[in-house]
Amino acid sequence: MVGMKPKDVVPSGAVKFFGAGTAACIADLVTFPLDTAKVRLQIQGESHAAEGGAATKYRGVFGTISTMVRTEGPRSLYNGLVAGLQRQMSFASVRIGLYDSMKQFYTRGTESAGIVTRLMAGCTTGAMAVAFAQPTDVVKVRFQAQARLEDGGRRYNGTIDAYKTIARDEGVRGLWKGCMPNITRNAIVNCAELVTYDMIKELILKYDLMTDDLPCHFIAAFSAGFCTTVVASPVDVVKTRFMNSSTGQYSSAINCALTMLRNEGPTAFYKGFMPSFLRLGSWNIVMFVSYEQIKRGVTRAQQCWESPF
Repeated sequence: MVGMKPKDVVPSGAVKFFGAGTAACIADLVTFPLDTAKVRLQIQGESHAAEGGAATKYRGVFGTISTMVRTEGPRSLYNGLVAGLQRQMSFASVRIGLYDSMKQFYTRGTESAGIVTRLMAGCTTGAMAVAFAQPTDVVKVRFQAQARLEDGGRRYNGTIDAYKTIARDEGVRGLWKGCMPNITRNAIVNCAELVTYDMIKELILKYDLMTDDLPCHFIAAFSAGFCTTVVASPVDVVKTRFMNSSTGQYSSAINCALTMLRNEGPTAFYKGFMPSFLRLGSWNIVMFVSYEQIKRGVTRAQQCWESPF
């Protein structure tokens, strides 16, 4: 990321890698109920089609959260949290933690990175992260989408059970279900999120509008969250529907998108937009602010350890 002064010690690749994963886990803990509400809103049209047009169960972000708390209990808002944290430690560490390293790779170690280089770095780390962490994302979405059955049971009894059940019933390939739409989504998300944050922060510092501190990080992160939501929502909805689908329901991600368009119209691609924005906006703020502080804190600790006097 930009903003380091020449006299500052640049955080190492390991600090960025583990700092990104830790910051993403903190952000997930804060915003997970919004993410669960988003998933429920995104899949409910799919449920209605299967049920023959039942009345809308969820209405709006806070209505969804309220309904879930009332019908399933407060813990339902954190369904899939363990898989979510597993996902962030493996996923964010790669897509965010390796972003600067990938920029340097494409610029052959120079500091001047243009928009094309940043987009290439964002696409590369986003795709690498999905290929590595897709099973955790599949399990997270399945947990968030599952509502309590009439007999009080659940689709999966725990995180490990979910991995085993999916692998047994759908094969190992089932754990990588939706990998291609997810790679597409995360290439878009990474480009919108990291490049927007990087460039806005760079412009703020270039024109001395703010110092490289919390208010600057807040504004850059909020802007990144909004841009990401607008660009990535259609792909995100298709990804969620496809990963949550039963075997044979859709032949491909494209078939899923065409079925949505035919049955529910183009507005279906922006279902759950408000929870997506609330979640991504708040997630970006918490993540980037935490990430910047973790990088600084760990780097200072390393300096103190190496030069105590």
